[in-house]
Amino acid sequence: MMSAMSPRPAGAPPATGAGSRRKRSKGDLTSQAILDTAEHLLQTRSLDDIAVDELTSGAGISRSTFYFHYESREAVLYALSERAAEGLYDSAALWLRRGSEPPEDSIRRAIAGTVALWRAHGPVLRAAVRARDTSELVRGFWSGVARRFVDSTAQQIEIEREAGIAVPGPPTAHALATVLVTMNESMCYSLSLSRRSAARDREAVETLTAVWLRSVYGVSR
Repeated sequence: MMSAMSPRPAGAPPATGAGSRRKRSKGDLTSQAILDTAEHLLQTRSLDDIAVDELTSGAGISRSTFYFHYESREAVLYALSERAAEGLYDSAALWLRRGSEPPEDSIRRAIAGTVALWRAHGPVLRAAVRARDTSELVRGFWSGVARRFVDSTAQQIEIEREAGIAVPGPPTAHALATVLVTMNESMCYSLSLSRRSAARDREAVETLTAVWLRSVYGVSR
């Protein structure tokens, strides 16, 4: 889990986060149209199967306008990944900055938020996972995401151990964090491929919560 955004790699597209309070410019709206088109197409197609002409047609722009905003399809996926990562950070923060909230409640809420995000943006996140093998830009971004998630999770585990709330290692906090973060991604990836089901999602959330509680706190539910 992670508490801050990864640094932007050189050559990456500018951020177009929805959290900005300034009035959105025509360029912002164009970028958004490209991203929305790409996310829609990714629901049924792989990134390699989507042509730039399809992105320009869906966004109602010319090819030159597209390349003014994004250098490539991979840059579009990078921007979509960045947007999705912001949601993952928000979910993770529910446990990373839990304050006085009981660990079980904060972990459950964090995992539920992550599952919901994968349900909402599964095609984008799955495309990003696959692109890590082929795109240096996407791979660099998600490597930074994974590293910060693991580091922040490990730091929180160490804090909880020092406070006598979490059980002591072995394994080391970093090794445990790596396993837990990887498990979450793998489970959410698989879940996002299945038909949407509230019951299935609740079961996944409860299962992941139980594993986190037992692994970090030694609590058996």
